[in-house]
Amino acid sequence: MKKSIFNLALIIFVAGTILTSCTSSAEKVDNAKANVEAATLDLEHAKEDYNREYENFKLESEEKITANEKIIADLKHYSKSVKKEMKTDYQKAILSLEQKNELMKEKVRDYKNDGNEKWQSFKREFNHDMDELGQALKDLTKNNTH
Repeated sequence: MKKSIFNLALIIFVAGTILTSCTSSAEKVDNAKANVEAATLDLEHAKEDYNREYENFKLESEEKITANEKIIADLKHYSKSVKKEMKTDYQKAILSLEQKNELMKEKVRDYKNDGNEKWQSFKREFNHDMDELGQALKDLTKNNTH
């Protein structure tokens, strides 16, 4: 009798362990699925945020480039009234700034997504170059109004 009670207890223990481990595996699978779904959703949100940030950056950059083009057009118009001695240097400076502005336009238009680290680097470098170009345009304007 002791043997049969022991065997019965052993069978119940083994059956309980098997049932518990099966439930645990099923829960693990469900948790893994939930984690994958959450990660997929996070990735989609991150892509949407990136696309929105890039589009805003592109629009702002195009506005700056357009503003630069207007300044360059004004400088070209002003160059007609510059003294002959200064005219060649002035026109060379305008041409150089115009080429830099076109290069900036191409950079922002041709940028391809290569990951967040490269995006941050591109954005930092592009903004730096745009600031330098803007300052050069202001300096050329200042030098010619005085």
